[in-house]
Amino acid sequence: MNKLLPVLLYLALSLGFANLSHAQSEQKIKTELQGKLGANAKIKSVAASPIAGIYEVQVGNDVFYTDVNGKYLLQGEIIEVATGKNITEQRQSDLNRIKWSDLPSANAIKVVRGNGSRQLAIFADPNCGYCKRLEKSLQQLDNVTIYNYLIPILSADSVQKAKQIWCAADPSKTYVDWMLNGVPITGKSDCNTGAIEKNLVLAKTLGITGTPTIFFSDGSRFPGAAQLTDIEKKLASLK
Repeated sequence: MNKLLPVLLYLALSLGFANLSHAQSEQKIKTELQGKLGANAKIKSVAASPIAGIYEVQVGNDVFYTDVNGKYLLQGEIIEVATGKNITEQRQSDLNRIKWSDLPSANAIKVVRGNGSRQLAIFADPNCGYCKRLEKSLQQLDNVTIYNYLIPILSADSVQKAKQIWCAADPSKTYVDWMLNGVPITGKSDCNTGAIEKNLVLAKTLGITGTPTIFFSDGSRFPGAAQLTDIEKKLASLK
């Protein structure tokens, strides 16, 4: 047993030096690449990819790749041929995942259908055409609870409409009537609309740059007006 100690010690030290070397390389690539891209493209992380000599670069919520010298920036997908697994898609999904518990339901307009057992959250602007299209698709969902977080980002009119919806006697009905049928929104807008401001801050924190953005109870997100079949498939996978 004693004869094995020097060997184990050597292996442990070698592994430690290798990890340190990788960390230093990744930090060097990050520093050099950030200098070339400028402040407008904030690099969150650099890590080794499954391909030797190629590194994964996370910029905002997007995944890119670069070489060891940070000379080239590659945009595309890495697919494992043996399994057909889309490494990039899975990695991006993991990076964009949130904690469902971080979504404050009190700041959302809740719509419940059936037993409400399935849950999803949608960040939407009341003037967003894709959000309206999504709302029409969602009418076909049953046994679901939908938390609609108003984030008026398209125009000043969006802010006014969001406040009027929030201040309505029945916010859920007012929201759905407007999004589905364009029923004019009337009424006051001077109630406590702090939830809307909080939603805007939360959206920025979560890296939401467009509407609609959908979140599921496992924290995964679908940006854009996803197809109903994809939403159903995702909800079914969470049972």
